[in-house]
Amino acid sequence: MTHAFHPTTLREYDIRGVIGSTLGEADARAIGRGFGTRVRRAGGNRVSVGYDGRLSSPAMEAALVEGLRASGCDVVRIGLGPTPMLYYSVYALKCDGGIMITGSHNPPDYNGFKMMLGSAPFYGDDIRNIGELAAAGDWEDGAGGVESVDIKEQYVDRLLQNFDGQAFNIAWDAGNGAAGEILEMLVAKLPGKHHLLYTEIDGTFPNHHPDPTVEANLVDLKKVVADHQLDFGIAFDGDGDRIGAIDGKGRVVWGDQLLMVLSEAVLAAVPGGTIIADVKASQALFDHVAARGGKPLMWKTGHSLIKAKMREVDSPLAGEMSGHIFFAHDYYGFDDALYAAVRLIRAVSQLGGSLTRLRDAMPELVNTPEMRFQCSEERKFEVVKEVLARLKAAGAQIDETDGARVNTPDGWWLLRASNTQDVLVARAEANNEPALKRLMAEINAQLEASGVAPVEVDH
Repeated sequence: MTHAFHPTTLREYDIRGVIGSTLGEADARAIGRGFGTRVRRAGGNRVSVGYDGRLSSPAMEAALVEGLRASGCDVVRIGLGPTPMLYYSVYALKCDGGIMITGSHNPPDYNGFKMMLGSAPFYGDDIRNIGELAAAGDWEDGAGGVESVDIKEQYVDRLLQNFDGQAFNIAWDAGNGAAGEILEMLVAKLPGKHHLLYTEIDGTFPNHHPDPTVEANLVDLKKVVADHQLDFGIAFDGDGDRIGAIDGKGRVVWGDQLLMVLSEAVLAAVPGGTIIADVKASQALFDHVAARGGKPLMWKTGHSLIKAKMREVDSPLAGEMSGHIFFAHDYYGFDDALYAAVRLIRAVSQLGGSLTRLRDAMPELVNTPEMRFQCSEERKFEVVKEVLARLKAAGAQIDETDGARVNTPDGWWLLRASNTQDVLVARAEANNEPALKRLMAEINAQLEASGVAPVEVDH
């Protein structure tokens, strides 16, 4: 028996598709067979499985479990919850791997799979290999067992281990995502006063889209913080692995700015530690880390790539502009927005007790959000190569970690190919508005020179 996946579903960092169109239960079964085969051939046989609140998730979970058991793996079902709870279960329940069924922050009709083999992320060639095994029907056979384990209390207790933060008044927005129930359990054990929004898990996302990196999705959180004069607000994405925050004045504290706060606290405990951020992060973050004796390291965008780099350089903390925050200091090195929130409370306590004051002290730079330009899968990487060639010929100062990040007296701009969509991604940061306009003109000139329309695509 063989299986062919839709060509768009096997992605660089995870497996993802539209239910009933590019992804279905037969795919979930084949993923179970393939992943189970990889676990067996690596000498393991115990796999943890969790799922998010999407309407399609229970059926996909049942099919996945069927496939895993048919490959001879014993399955531990941890049920409905956030992605980081699944990652935690692999450690806590001594599993050989784990699979989370989640559509993350995508629209309601999407779903997908995030995986880890042993304690390492499963991505790139590993995901492509799932497709190869399916195409060849090269699967192990067996009849694995199954058990259900409720790990929620244990997970919440782990989130609060070593908690030394003060009491704050905080608004929380779970966005009707998979973190809702855990959030309710968590704040019941935290000091301070807590105002909860949208903790009911609902895969139709009736209140707003669960992506806290889009400012429009933080409107309700800002209102609660303002109405009740709270200290700050925290929001989560659909599967609880990305965090968003606002300060007491309702200003967004972006991913790289959160990392400025968190890194300062971590560097007090790990002097000289290497703090990793992706290429989209502000220069202010890298300067902040260096000024506090840390080693700033710019790395490629992508949660799996960041996790792998952390292990390589023994980094205690890493983060992305997209709100993935990874703590290896006193934790496991995976992206857990609930744990990042707890550590934010602890860091703010340690650094004077006011996120608003910490935000006030940050350099006032002007920057663009992430801009996306339509470009075909075949062409996007070629365009980046062409841009790099022209920049080098012109003697520009370039960092090639992930695409082209160009430093100029005005600031910096970035152009890279997305690993997950048929787009080029750009961002720019400058000291003032006229400088930002000049940087934008440079990006547009390079896009036009490669025949890409310099019009932002709204996603």
